[in-house]
Amino acid sequence: MTAPDRLERLYTPHRMNYVREAGPASVGCPFCGMADEHPGEGLVVARGVTTFAVLNLYPYNPGHLMVLPTRHVADYTELTEAETTELATMTQDAVRAIRAVSTPHAFNIGINLGTVAGGSLADHLHQHVVPRWSGDANFLTVVAGTKTLPQLLEETRDLLTEAWKSLT
Repeated sequence: MTAPDRLERLYTPHRMNYVREAGPASVGCPFCGMADEHPGEGLVVARGVTTFAVLNLYPYNPGHLMVLPTRHVADYTELTEAETTELATMTQDAVRAIRAVSTPHAFNIGINLGTVAGGSLADHLHQHVVPRWSGDANFLTVVAGTKTLPQLLEETRDLLTEAWKSLT
């Protein structure tokens, strides 16, 4: 018997379905599958020359989206200069569009580079843009393990797509 490590464990078995769907057993890259979709179709919110933005199918909060290169690339250092610049600019636009639609109090913005870092779809680089509100991890999330989302993904997509258009 090994010595206890004194760490608390929080098990989230409901996330396993997401990991299985997104893991190597999946056929094709779900992001590459969106490469030909236009803003307002599927989960696509906006499109640039080398990047595009999509809603997260399993959002942490309403408006949670991802900005990613159109090209299938896994590592941030493999982006071209044009892709890097447009990824940053599109992320700024994502923040502006989300602010216009839902006035969040703050944002989490980041990349999980590699599976061990939390990237369940690590083969295609993507940057998360997660709007945050004071109290968004309320008792229902903490006690019941349930996240409440006030609108359907399609409604969120339509609102963000329209707000994005007004940015240009």
